[in-house]
Amino acid sequence: MSDNSNAHEGPSVGQKHSTAIELRDLHKYYGGVQAVNGLDLNITRGEVVAFLGPNGAGKTTTIDMILGLSDPTQGSVSVLSMPPRRAVSLGMVAAVMQTGGLLHDYTVLETLQFMASIYDKKSAIDAVMSRAGITHIANSLVKSCSGGEQQRLRFAMALLPEPELLILDEPTQGMDVEGRKQFWLSIKEDAALGRTVLFATHYLEEADNYADRIILIKKGSIVADGTPMEVKSLSSNKTVRAHISSLDKEALLNIQGVVSADLSHNKLEIVCHDSDLVAKYLLLETDAANLEISLAGLEETFLNLTTNQ
Repeated sequence: MSDNSNAHEGPSVGQKHSTAIELRDLHKYYGGVQAVNGLDLNITRGEVVAFLGPNGAGKTTTIDMILGLSDPTQGSVSVLSMPPRRAVSLGMVAAVMQTGGLLHDYTVLETLQFMASIYDKKSAIDAVMSRAGITHIANSLVKSCSGGEQQRLRFAMALLPEPELLILDEPTQGMDVEGRKQFWLSIKEDAALGRTVLFATHYLEEADNYADRIILIKKGSIVADGTPMEVKSLSSNKTVRAHISSLDKEALLNIQGVVSADLSHNKLEIVCHDSDLVAKYLLLETDAANLEISLAGLEETFLNLTTNQ
């Protein structure tokens, strides 16, 4: 493949089902400290993937290796079927990090003009400003922009080379609620055209609402990998809600796996491990109606799977 900047022309629907990222037996040591411990991972083009874990879990180290900023101690990294640095140099990979990368004494427009000259994408400036929602601040100095506006600028910069893979680190940090919503709608539109998105965030509701897939790591190893619903199902706790006129609370609490039960104004809420047993009891032994069973939220699942046992 040529290094010509025009060799890549953005996401391709025809490539959507091939591999975007492949990690095999990935290890990374810093001295005697192991940051990544045998990661095996395959991400398909067009997926929106949340990469989650507590501080120190190995997320940033893994992302650095995917971007070619760091080499594995052991194992291999393939990005778009090539070495990471090759994919980055061709403009096929772009990243939105939460700090750095901006010249504060330039205007927003001047920043994008400078970046566009590198990629020979001058005609794309208006389009990326519109997608990032920063057209109205084009003539503002970067240093006068809010944190959220600076993140939007980083997003616009990342879109300039029309990358096939977009790596996002806390991409909506500093954005207001509406800005975050618009940002993720834009990301989903890109994914529908074949662009792959891997993002790390502390906003777990973003992962729950917008990711096709959640990968949860702890101490450098994967502890959960699946759709948001599949990951949440790994938590042992479930919640059963119902309307009920009266209740033998002692009998309910004696059911195996019941953690707690709260009755207020005929509304019952039970936290339990075995929702089937609880539902059976309520339906056969009480006048409960309108039963609703829900999985634990992503935050609870995150804590259950990543806190030290």
